[in-house]
Amino acid sequence: MPLFDVRVPAVLLRIDRNPFHHGTLGAVRSLGRAGVEVHVVADCAQSPVRASRFLRGLHAPPPPGASDAVITEVLRKVAVRIARPAVLVPMDDAGAVAAGRLRGELASSYLLPGPSRTSPEHVADKAELASVCAALDVPHPRTLLPDSPAEAASAAWRLGLPVVAKWSRPWLLPPGSGLRSTALVRSTREARELHARGTEAGSALLLQEFLPPGENRDWFFHGYADRGGSVRGGGSGRKLRSWPRAAGLTAVGIWTPNPRVRALAEHLTAGLGYRGVLDLDFRLGGTGDYHLLDFNPRPGAQFRLFADGAGLDVVRALHLDLTHRPLPEGRPRPGREYVVENYAPLTALRPAPAGRELAWHAADDRAPGRALRALWSRHVAGRLLDRLPAPRQEPPAGAHRVVRQGGAPVGTGSDAGRPVDDERAGSH
Repeated sequence: MPLFDVRVPAVLLRIDRNPFHHGTLGAVRSLGRAGVEVHVVADCAQSPVRASRFLRGLHAPPPPGASDAVITEVLRKVAVRIARPAVLVPMDDAGAVAAGRLRGELASSYLLPGPSRTSPEHVADKAELASVCAALDVPHPRTLLPDSPAEAASAAWRLGLPVVAKWSRPWLLPPGSGLRSTALVRSTREARELHARGTEAGSALLLQEFLPPGENRDWFFHGYADRGGSVRGGGSGRKLRSWPRAAGLTAVGIWTPNPRVRALAEHLTAGLGYRGVLDLDFRLGGTGDYHLLDFNPRPGAQFRLFADGAGLDVVRALHLDLTHRPLPEGRPRPGREYVVENYAPLTALRPAPAGRELAWHAADDRAPGRALRALWSRHVAGRLLDRLPAPRQEPPAGAHRVVRQGGAPVGTGSDAGRPVDDERAGSH
């Protein structure tokens, strides 16, 4: 019997609009190389993912903030096109939360992990995670949930500046708002102003004790909790470089066995009765404890770091388990690296004795790497242009010139002595 049941396709769901989501490409390649037919429900119009030779079908996603009814309708239409049950693989928090909430509606069209005692929405919510950790005795940074801007300022002061500010349900943040799911707040004024945007953000703001980053302090764990609750297909890794620095995604990671991190992950999984893929972020505190920072109920973008000697990763483990195939036992590959080359180009060129996987470039799937180079160049050029000062505009002929004497603006025509709006008078 072949390892994979290739009669069962996979549908990757991503609701966010990030064209540089390399985890989606990793899942397309991982399952496609195994002979599985892969469909993607995501906005890939400007993404290198669409160029992969392992992609069978691309489908329009539900819009950000879509209702459950709209998400269900989109996924049912995809199921009709595929015409047979498929394994559903959410690739972002919004998709994972929706899949957990819509299990009943999707059960006739998609294969999903067995129900957990704790829903994906519960563990993905940053505010709820604090109570989960308290109940299971898992170290977690001290967290406060202020009710007002004034309380936010007070909480920031009590925790000790700087503090970490998180929106409890970051998948609800509106596109184009400029709000980040996580930010470092350095003053009580910043905390107050951020809390005032809670209605716009769509969820509550929480403030968290800041655990400083440092060498060997940032860790992550990826795994798949199978039907029996065993954690398979992953491991523990260290974040060597992140983007943005010290607070962002893993730009360079290395597979590093850590029994304490694995024990915490298995303790969480068992305590929650969790089933499915998980991506956990830890930071080592000054007390020597590994504090859980995030619980993501879906594959992390760097999940391919943990492809073992048998080729098993969390996405393959999900497909095998849901199609009732045995999961192979492969040797761990400690020291293996994963590099997102647009964020760490020099690292991608250095030797990697224990092996390395690149996020975008692959010898058997070259088109996404070429597309990434072109897209990233345009992206960087656009960001640089945005930072350039706007050219000085000469006033139209006949306009009154403004000069300053002793710091006070004074007109030189019929407006002499009249107050002048500095924004209108200055250059833009």
